[in-house]
Amino acid sequence: MPFGEYQYAVDDKGRVIVPPAFREFVEDGMVVTRGMEGCLYVFPIGAWRRIEARLEELPLTDRDARAFVRFFYSGAAKAKLDGAGRISLPATLRTFAEIESGRAPVIVAGAPNRLELWNERRFHASLEEVQEQPPAPELLSELIG
Repeated sequence: MPFGEYQYAVDDKGRVIVPPAFREFVEDGMVVTRGMEGCLYVFPIGAWRRIEARLEELPLTDRDARAFVRFFYSGAAKAKLDGAGRISLPATLRTFAEIESGRAPVIVAGAPNRLELWNERRFHASLEEVQEQPPAPELLSELIG
Protein backbone atom coordinates (compact mmCIF):
# COMPACT_ATOMS: atom_id res chain seq x y z
CA MET A 1 0.00 0.00 0.00
CA PRO A 2 1.31 3.45 -0.82
CA PHE A 3 1.79 5.93 1.97
CA GLY A 4 3.34 9.36 2.33
CA GLU A 5 2.75 12.65 0.57
CA TYR A 6 4.66 14.43 -2.15
CA GLN A 7 4.34 17.85 -3.74
CA TYR A 8 4.56 18.42 -7.48
CA ALA A 9 3.35 20.84 -10.12
CA VAL A 10 1.03 20.16 -13.04
CA ASP A 11 2.71 20.99 -16.33
CA ASP A 12 1.08 23.00 -19.11
CA LYS A 13 -0.17 19.76 -20.74
CA GLY A 14 -2.05 18.67 -17.61
CA ARG A 15 0.47 16.05 -16.53
CA VAL A 16 1.58 15.35 -12.97
CA ILE A 17 4.42 13.20 -11.72
CA VAL A 18 3.60 10.00 -9.87
CA PRO A 19 6.22 9.78 -7.11
CA PRO A 20 8.80 7.03 -7.66
CA ALA A 21 7.68 5.39 -4.40
CA PHE A 22 4.17 4.94 -5.88
CA ARG A 23 5.00 3.87 -9.44
CA GLU A 24 5.13 0.13 -8.83
CA PHE A 25 1.65 0.40 -7.28
CA VAL A 26 0.19 1.72 -10.57
CA GLU A 27 2.62 0.33 -13.14
CA ASP A 28 -0.01 -1.91 -14.80
CA GLY A 29 -2.31 1.05 -15.43
CA MET A 30 -4.76 3.03 -13.38
CA VAL A 31 -8.06 4.85 -13.34
CA VAL A 32 -8.38 8.45 -12.19
CA THR A 33 -11.77 9.68 -10.99
CA ARG A 34 -13.51 12.20 -8.77
CA GLY A 35 -12.88 11.62 -5.09
CA MET A 36 -14.37 12.87 -1.88
CA GLU A 37 -13.64 16.33 -0.43
CA GLY A 38 -12.67 17.63 -3.87
CA CYS A 39 -9.63 15.48 -4.54
CA LEU A 40 -8.99 12.93 -7.30
CA TYR A 41 -8.66 9.22 -6.61
CA VAL A 42 -6.17 7.13 -8.56
CA PHE A 43 -6.85 3.39 -8.41
CA PRO A 44 -4.56 0.69 -9.79
CA ILE A 45 -6.43 -1.14 -12.55
CA GLY A 46 -7.00 -4.27 -10.42
CA ALA A 47 -8.58 -2.28 -7.58
CA TRP A 48 -10.71 -0.38 -10.11
CA ARG A 49 -12.08 -3.62 -11.53
CA ARG A 50 -13.22 -4.67 -8.04
CA ILE A 51 -14.86 -1.28 -7.48
CA GLU A 52 -16.52 -1.45 -10.88
CA ALA A 53 -18.03 -4.83 -10.01
CA ARG A 54 -19.46 -3.37 -6.80
CA LEU A 55 -20.86 -0.36 -8.64
CA GLU A 56 -22.64 -2.70 -11.07
CA GLU A 57 -24.39 -4.33 -8.09
CA LEU A 58 -25.91 -1.09 -6.84
CA PRO A 59 -29.67 -0.94 -7.41
CA LEU A 60 -30.70 1.14 -10.40
CA THR A 61 -33.89 2.01 -8.54
CA ASP A 62 -32.00 3.73 -5.69
CA ARG A 63 -31.66 7.47 -6.33
CA ASP A 64 -28.61 7.87 -4.04
CA ALA A 65 -26.86 4.92 -5.70
CA ARG A 66 -27.48 6.39 -9.17
CA ALA A 67 -26.18 9.78 -8.04
CA PHE A 68 -23.02 8.28 -6.56
CA VAL A 69 -22.35 6.14 -9.65
CA ARG A 70 -22.81 9.20 -11.85
CA PHE A 71 -20.42 11.23 -9.70
CA PHE A 72 -17.78 8.54 -9.35
CA TYR A 73 -17.97 6.61 -12.62
CA SER A 74 -18.79 9.22 -15.25
CA GLY A 75 -15.62 11.19 -14.56
CA ALA A 76 -13.32 8.18 -14.62
CA ALA A 77 -10.43 8.04 -17.08
CA LYS A 78 -7.80 5.39 -17.70
CA ALA A 79 -4.18 6.47 -17.36
CA LYS A 80 -0.72 4.99 -17.82
CA LEU A 81 2.65 6.23 -16.69
CA ASP A 82 4.64 7.87 -19.45
CA GLY A 83 8.42 7.52 -19.77
CA ALA A 84 8.97 10.31 -17.24
CA GLY A 85 6.65 8.76 -14.64
CA ARG A 86 3.79 11.21 -15.28
CA ILE A 87 0.09 10.77 -15.92
CA SER A 88 -2.19 13.04 -17.93
CA LEU A 89 -5.21 14.36 -16.10
CA PRO A 90 -8.29 15.18 -18.19
CA ALA A 91 -9.35 18.84 -18.05
CA THR A 92 -12.69 17.97 -16.44
CA LEU A 93 -10.96 16.24 -13.53
CA ARG A 94 -8.40 19.03 -13.14
CA THR A 95 -11.23 21.55 -12.99
CA PHE A 96 -13.15 19.47 -10.44
CA ALA A 97 -10.13 19.21 -8.13
CA GLU A 98 -8.86 22.77 -8.82
CA ILE A 99 -5.59 21.32 -10.07
CA GLU A 100 -4.22 23.57 -12.79
CA SER A 101 -0.79 24.32 -14.21
CA GLY A 102 0.84 27.45 -12.87
CA ARG A 103 -1.27 27.45 -9.71
CA ALA A 104 -0.89 25.85 -6.30
CA PRO A 105 1.17 22.67 -6.14
CA VAL A 106 -0.47 19.27 -6.31
CA ILE A 107 -0.19 16.96 -3.33
CA VAL A 108 0.10 13.29 -4.30
CA ALA A 109 -0.81 11.30 -1.21
CA GLY A 110 -0.89 7.58 -0.59
CA ALA A 111 -3.95 5.90 0.92
CA PRO A 112 -5.14 2.32 1.30
CA ASN A 113 -5.89 0.93 -2.21
CA ARG A 114 -5.47 4.30 -3.96
CA LEU A 115 -3.53 7.50 -4.44
CA GLU A 116 -5.13 10.90 -3.89
CA LEU A 117 -4.34 14.03 -5.89
CA TRP A 118 -5.11 17.28 -4.10
CA ASN A 119 -5.01 20.99 -4.63
CA GLU A 120 -2.56 22.03 -1.90
CA ARG A 121 -5.02 24.42 -0.20
CA ARG A 122 -7.77 21.79 -0.09
CA PHE A 123 -5.35 19.17 1.25
CA HIS A 124 -4.23 21.32 4.16
CA ALA A 125 -7.84 22.35 4.89
CA SER A 126 -8.83 18.68 5.09
CA LEU A 127 -5.97 17.99 7.52
CA GLU A 128 -6.98 20.95 9.68
CA GLU A 129 -10.55 19.68 9.74
CA VAL A 130 -9.40 16.34 11.14
CA GLN A 131 -7.32 18.11 13.78
CA GLU A 132 -10.27 20.29 14.80
CA GLN A 133 -12.78 17.44 14.78
CA PRO A 134 -10.93 14.15 15.23
CA PRO A 135 -12.69 10.88 14.44
CA ALA A 136 -14.74 9.27 17.17
CA PRO A 137 -12.60 7.69 19.91
CA GLU A 138 -14.15 4.30 19.15
CA LEU A 139 -12.92 4.46 15.54
CA LEU A 140 -9.44 5.55 16.59
CA SER A 141 -9.28 2.79 19.19
CA GLU A 142 -10.35 0.23 16.60
CA LEU A 143 -7.76 1.46 14.10
CA ILE A 144 -4.72 1.97 16.25
CA GLY A 145 -5.52 0.06 19.43
